Amino acid sequence: MLRLLDIEYNKLRYSRSARILIITYFILITFIALIASIEFNIGQIEFRVADQGIFNFPYIWHFNSYIAALLKLFLAIVIVSMMSNEYSNRTIKQNLIDGLSKKEFIMSKFLTVLVFSGISTLFLFAVSLILGYSFSDFTEFSIVFSDLEYLVAYFIKLTGFFAFCMFLGILVKRSAFALGFLVVWYIFENILFAVLNFKVFRNTDIAEKIMQFFPLESMSNLIVEPFTRLNAVQTAASQIGSELDKDYSIHWYQLLIVIIWIAIFVYLSLALLRKRDL
Repeated sequence: MLRLLDIEYNKLRYSRSARILIITYFILITFIALIASIEFNIGQIEFRVADQGIFNFPYIWHFNSYIAALLKLFLAIVIVSMMSNEYSNRTIKQNLIDGLSKKEFIMSKFLTVLVFSGISTLFLFAVSLILGYSFSDFTEFSIVFSDLEYLVAYFIKLTGFFAFCMFLGILVKRSAFALGFLVVWYIFENILFAVLNFKVFRNTDIAEKIMQFFPLESMSNLIVEPFTRLNAVQTAASQIGSELDKDYSIHWYQLLIVIIWIAIFVYLSLALLRKRDL
């Protein structure tokens, strides 16, 4: 396992674009802290974003996981480029000549995906912990470390998305086309949902139940938007006679769906590589 990771590390170490994207990704996560300094002046009213409770424990785990997950495209580009470069630089053929099996090759890529997801999750944990202790009104141990399931969901979400990108990189071979295919698939899922929701099932929840089994939608469902969970938003909604009834929990079956997709993407990547004449 360490040998496979060492091979991938050496490939990434000499890729300037990969280093830039990885560093940019982690820098942007730390920029979440800048939200705390944003102040609004509306007439005589002055308020700071951090004072609205977004960095309160345990809400911060939900908020930061959602925001950080939006930035995953930076590492996705690294994953896709990592696969396409294997073909353009012919390193995949050289690896196989040197004795690396196709199964080990795919495993080395998937281990890299797990490392990216793991380091990102640990980094987000550290950033959230620092921000939370700096701004949270609640610092009791039982409160601080509740709702950590959002970090678990974040890890699974990133792993699933990167595994999808890994498969696309092998399928298409070129990073630009692979990323383009990713965008097309995203549009396809949204169009399909619109057709099912407005034409087939007529605004029932059946369309949502069907779409939860699609790859990108299942990953999106892991961490729903956290903004309507804020007390200020809930209060404002109740004042205008609207109730915001949304399920913000992490459910085991949602995690399972994405884990199954991860297994499918890894299997398809290996099957495609074994079938393809290199």
